[in-house]
Formats: sequence, C-alpha cells, structure tokens
Amino acid sequence: MFEIMTPDQAVQLIKNGDTICVNSFLGIENPVEMHEAIYKRFKETGSPSHLTIVSSAGFGLWDEERNAEGYIRDGAVDKLICGHFGAMYSTKKLVLEDRFEAYNLPLGCISHAIRAQAGGIPGALSKVGLDLFVDPRIDGPGINNISNDDSLVRLVEVDNEEFLYYKLPKINIALIKGTAADRRGNISFDDMYMSGDALSICQAAKANGGKVIVQVDKLVRKPTRPRNAIIPGCLVDAIVVVEQEPLGSGYEALTGSFEIPSGQWDMWVEIIDRMSAAERKNSVIADIIGRRASQELHEGDIVNIGVGIPEYVSRYAKESGMLNKITLTVESGGVGGFPASGPVFGAMIGAASVYDMANQFDLYDNGGLDICFMGALEVDKYGNVNAHRGIGSYSGIGGFANITAKTPLVVFCLSFTAKGLFVEEENGKINIVQEGRVPKFVEKVSSISFSAKRALENGQRVLYVTERCVFELTKDGLKLIEVYPGIDKEEEVLSQLSFPVITK
Repeated sequence: MFEIMTPDQAVQLIKNGDTICVNSFLGIENPVEMHEAIYKRFKETGSPSHLTIVSSAGFGLWDEERNAEGYIRDGAVDKLICGHFGAMYSTKKLVLEDRFEAYNLPLGCISHAIRAQAGGIPGALSKVGLDLFVDPRIDGPGINNISNDDSLVRLVEVDNEEFLYYKLPKINIALIKGTAADRRGNISFDDMYMSGDALSICQAAKANGGKVIVQVDKLVRKPTRPRNAIIPGCLVDAIVVVEQEPLGSGYEALTGSFEIPSGQWDMWVEIIDRMSAAERKNSVIADIIGRRASQELHEGDIVNIGVGIPEYVSRYAKESGMLNKITLTVESGGVGGFPASGPVFGAMIGAASVYDMANQFDLYDNGGLDICFMGALEVDKYGNVNAHRGIGSYSGIGGFANITAKTPLVVFCLSFTAKGLFVEEENGKINIVQEGRVPKFVEKVSSISFSAKRALENGQRVLYVTERCVFELTKDGLKLIEVYPGIDKEEEVLSQLSFPVITK
C-alpha cells in the first residue's frame, strides 16, 4: 500500500548497495527533488552509499551542480549503467578519471533488458551491438579503466545465430517522475513529455522485492481514466508531491495539452528555443548537408532524425513540402510530430502518439523505420562510423546503434573535415575557403558505433553526405557517387583522404 511521503521520508527506503533505476531521458522528466533529497541524506549520514544506477537514456539537467551530480561526485555511487551521459556534465568528467565504474550500452537494449527483468527474465537478446564497441569481442561496454563487469553483455548463440545478451543488475528501487496520483495511488503522465520505461521499471523493482518511489506534481481526488493510469497504485510504495512551477505555453506544447497543426511547428520551435535560451545556429556547412540529405526522403517514410547537423534535414523537408508527407519519430516514444532539441530533446511538438520507450525500440530494432539521418565523428575506409566517443571525451551511444541497426537507408550527415573548416556557397557553387585541421574520414575509427560489415550483411543502403560530396557504402569500401558544383574532385576530395575510394 502506498504512502504519501516527503522527499526526506521517501529516501529512507533506499538502502546501501541498492540498484536504482531512473526513468528520465537526458534532461527531461527528472525527479529532481528526489535526487536532491538523496544528496542531502548522503551528506548528513553517509547513506545511501555503494549505489548502482541504471538509466536507459541517462539523467541530468545540463548543469553539474543539480540533480544527481552532487551525490555521484561525492562518492555515493559505485556503478553507472546508461545509454547516454550527455546531460550529466560533472559525471562525464569523473568517469574518465576512474572515480567509479561506468558502462555505456545501447539505449534500446537497456530498455528491453528492463522490460525483460519486469517479466522475470534475467536479460534481453538483441542483434543490436554486434560488431560494435559494446561487443565483448571488440571493446565491451566499460568506459574507463576500472569498468570490467563482463556480465552486462555476453555473446551467445541461439539456433545457430549470434546475439548479444544484455543483463542488468537486479533493480530494487524505481525512481519515477509522473504528473498526478489519484486517491488510489494510480499515476498518470498527462503533463509529461513521455512515460519512457516507467511501468517496466516499477514492475521490475516489485518483482525483485524492491520499492517504487514516484514524484508527482499533484494529487487528484477523481480516479484517472484506466487507460491513462500508466502505473497502477498497487505497484507504488511512496508518492512524493512536489508542486511544479508553471512551465509556460512553450513547454506545455510538448506535453500534448493542446493540438498543434504542422503549420505551427516552426513557431513553437522558436518559442521553446527562447524559453530555454537555446540559440538556433545558421551554418552554411550544415545547410548544404541538410539540403542534400533531405533529397533522400520519400512520401510515406517513417523517419528518425538525429541531433546536430541532421536537424537541418527537417528544415529543408519543410521547405520542399515533404515534412507533411512523412512521419517523424523520437527515441523516447513520440511518433508523428516534430522532435524538440536542446535541453528538451526527447520531447515532441504535435505528437500523434507517445508510447513506452521499449515499444519504440521494437520498431527501430526490427527495421520499422524507412530512413534515418545520423551525425558522425569519424568514418573509416571500411565505412564504419564512430559517433559516440571522441579523444578525451564521450557522450554515449544513446539510441544510435538501435536506430541504424536495420533501417533500410541510413544517411550519415557530417562535415568532411573539422576544426577550422570554412565554406561559402554562391550561385549553387561550393567554395572551400579554409580547410579544417582534423579529418573526419580516417583509416580506422577509434571506436565503432556503426558496423559497415553488419550493414552490408543486412542489405542496408548507407550514404555519407558532406558539404562537398557524397559517398556510398559498397562491398568494396566507400564509393564517391557525387561531387558538388564548385568542388575540385582531385584537390578537395581525393587528395584529402588517407585511403583510396571507388570513383567509377
């Protein structure tokens, strides 16, 4: 039976050595006050300590002094298992200092492993991750020198087929943010951007004899409609009410509180950007790439567009009228709207549907997308891509591996070089004014986020769209299929590469 508790009372349910699963998505839907109560108790008593934290999409507020950053930094956590670390500014630095164990698994594989645990199955089988960094034959999921847990990802064979088996520690604390609790303890998510893995996390925690803690904005007397009760009250141990300040109409637009026609998407993007202090950058390089990449869209496509340069694809899809003829999706579960970016990435403007995250990754893993547009840090001569880890830094693989695993057409959007590249465009011709100091096309990527070998076996078509040319993946390596007007093929493409490519 649930109880209404204060944050300080609820954190008493968390014991030393517990495994906490947090239902957040990067910077959104974080139960902030619960994290702060954990930190307060840890500073005062040294408990809870030796924690393991699991989160499919990671958790943070893009602020190293807020949310869980304090108690992680001060030593309450022994192990982190996340799909993405981008919103956890302080934590990302500490991981590379070997302060605690940290593991990066594909976002969808964590989501599916949580769902498996909720059903009494130790782990989840997946082909996602084969031949990538997470594959134990390659590097394994450990990020730093002390992360050597080989139980999280294992190579197995079923019916003469290779799979990766993803197994998480037993979750015994569910930490959830919801909108409201009714008098029966049922939790609704009406004003939330997503529900994520909430139900599976709660089911897993209860199956393992653990506790479910839900932070909500309000209590309501009238029971919520059954289909809107994402978490039934019988699964809840503690309800913590923390009234939230009004978000404003911009953020309310992301909760589905009112209908937003596609013709108003741009207006709401601008409103949200102003409220979040985000700056919409104009970039000639990204414009060129986005315009060319958008030409690969076809009416009726189901699409995922990554962050960064790929976001420019949507601008040109709108200009061409294609945006109204395709269906966009986002990893957190949104379908049929326009994905927000920046601090509220994971939310969607004008979504037609928002369902559980594990269901979204069912779609992605099984080739349910028609096309995806992804960024890249490096591409090597084989066509492999590194998109998750740079030199001395990393963000994590996120949903990238799942999205690109079986999608029939994968379009990587990246500049040809970096660090100083300056490009002009005039009268339809491209002029490389200054070359970048760092090549993006290299002999061998430093870490594999996308396997060219696996893509060829799957029969996927793969393009690499830059500001000066387009490559296509073939069984013999990269093939140069297009050079833009104004670009000297020999001087500005072929001579800049450290490896040969097919040109005929």
